[in-house]
Amino acid sequence: MLRRLIRISNNLKLKHKLLISYVLVVMVPVLIIGLAVTAYFRQQALNNAIEQTVNNVEKVKTQTTTLLRVPTDISNILMFNEDLKEIVNKRYESVVELTSAYLAYKDFQEYKRLYREVAGIRFYSTNPTLINNLEFIPVDEQTRESYWYKKALTSTSIGWFYIPDKGDNPVHKLSLVRKVPFPEYRSRGVLMIEINQDELNELLRQEPFETLITDEQGYVIAAKNTNWVGKTLNELDFGVDLQNQAKGTLEADFRGEPSNIVIDELRPGSSINSLKIISVFETKDIVKDANMISMIGLIFIILVLMIALLLVYIISFLTSNRLLRLSKQLNKLALGDLNVTSRIDGNDEIGQLSRQFNYMVKSINELMVQVVETTEQNNQLEIAQKEIKLKMMASQINPHFLFNALESIRMKAHIQGEAEIANIVRLLGKLMRKSLEIGSGKTTLQAELEMVRSYLEIQKFRYVDRLAFRIHVDAGLEKMYIPPLIIQPLVENAIVHGLENKEGTVHVEVDIRPVRGMVQVRVRDDGAGITEERLAEVLQFVSGPEEQEKSRIGLRNVHQRLTLTYGEEHGLQISSEYGEGTEITFTLPAGGDEHV
Repeated sequence: MLRRLIRISNNLKLKHKLLISYVLVVMVPVLIIGLAVTAYFRQQALNNAIEQTVNNVEKVKTQTTTLLRVPTDISNILMFNEDLKEIVNKRYESVVELTSAYLAYKDFQEYKRLYREVAGIRFYSTNPTLINNLEFIPVDEQTRESYWYKKALTSTSIGWFYIPDKGDNPVHKLSLVRKVPFPEYRSRGVLMIEINQDELNELLRQEPFETLITDEQGYVIAAKNTNWVGKTLNELDFGVDLQNQAKGTLEADFRGEPSNIVIDELRPGSSINSLKIISVFETKDIVKDANMISMIGLIFIILVLMIALLLVYIISFLTSNRLLRLSKQLNKLALGDLNVTSRIDGNDEIGQLSRQFNYMVKSINELMVQVVETTEQNNQLEIAQKEIKLKMMASQINPHFLFNALESIRMKAHIQGEAEIANIVRLLGKLMRKSLEIGSGKTTLQAELEMVRSYLEIQKFRYVDRLAFRIHVDAGLEKMYIPPLIIQPLVENAIVHGLENKEGTVHVEVDIRPVRGMVQVRVRDDGAGITEERLAEVLQFVSGPEEQEKSRIGLRNVHQRLTLTYGEEHGLQISSEYGEGTEITFTLPAGGDEHV
């Protein structure tokens, strides 16, 4: 896949490469980041709005609890009010007597006057001698069948209900409803304390979003939009069943617009039911500013990217045009025109190539002249060459001359400050000297590892950051005798095949240590590795009788020398995982070769 991409890239023109690189490396990431930032700001705005709404709902919850505490306390007092007990349980003989009793009882009116939270107080009684004066009301059939009345009779705890009565004197307010038993009279009644609607609405008037409070039946008992009071949740277009929705935050379409809804529950003390606080805001109103800022930023980014794209196109056009002119001059030279001259100006790489091209043409012309001038000397030169060849064949080149020449090169590089080149030349000379000195006998592990280290340092000089290596040998093993050149070919194989088709740094590790009474030598790389099928072929070739390919001769030679010297159990063990690397190990008998 990578080779295919490289081949496709090599077939593209330079200006197309620059444009594609700009789009892939700059435009696409910037646009992705811009969209991600836009989404982040939008989500942050929504989260902030939700957090603000939750806080506001909590504030409304606290204020509502405080407001409802007043009617709760009044109901607790009236539960044990002797005057109330007397007036609702007495059997009146005449209207005059009843009227006098009504006029004498001022508690309901006094509570209404003292507490702005209270809009009115009523008491529903089964005493047939009572007359409805809007405070003491005989229970009729309609009242008996109402939901709030039945619910109140089930417990002496407090109930909070919106009273949707349609009689002569409707309530249409949130009311505290509570059963008041009179055991000594074997009777009971229901106390109703109406909550001031303006006080409830005032709690929600300053809210930034649409906020409302409902009872357990879904009636709206208070709302920022006062027109909603008295309606049910089903009548309002929330797009979701809020009546049975648990507390929390959800998304829904409110009036056809995507919105977020925050729901919380309020259960006043000693209550048999709870109230629900709902706050809703349209998403578009919250993210409008964030979307506007993001859109302006996105437009600005696109504008800058398009201007940059235009500049990249212009630069790529000028660059490719200069290269095209240089290519035409090269074609003329290839066709034999030695008078061609490149007139591409500039001090960049293309300008340098143009000047080097002209210098090359000049050099070719000078060489052609020299060839013509030296034609007459060819016979003498051939004779001299034959004589030199005969002398070289007779005496050959003394290896010391080669080592001395390398040492001279190293000293020259060292004097001129080229320490790295001097070091590499030193290592190369050392490696060549060791190679020439190796005979058919044995060498020490220390000497073998010196060759390996020199080889790795030279390869490190070639590949720089693409190669890293580590050599570890346990103490006491350095002077052990081993056959020469049995580790260096393995290291060479690790580098040659490990770096092949592998990007990034390849680590080569040489590890020598005692294992189970023997000395184990392990050479491992984390390079390209080989497939299982290829590994099977390599193993078959290394241990096979015939040499079939040049690329594995070094491994086969090492394997054969190990098995011939120490036995089959000490041969090479090769394992590899494709894409992960290759490991080659072999063992040496701990007592098979004596130490020096």
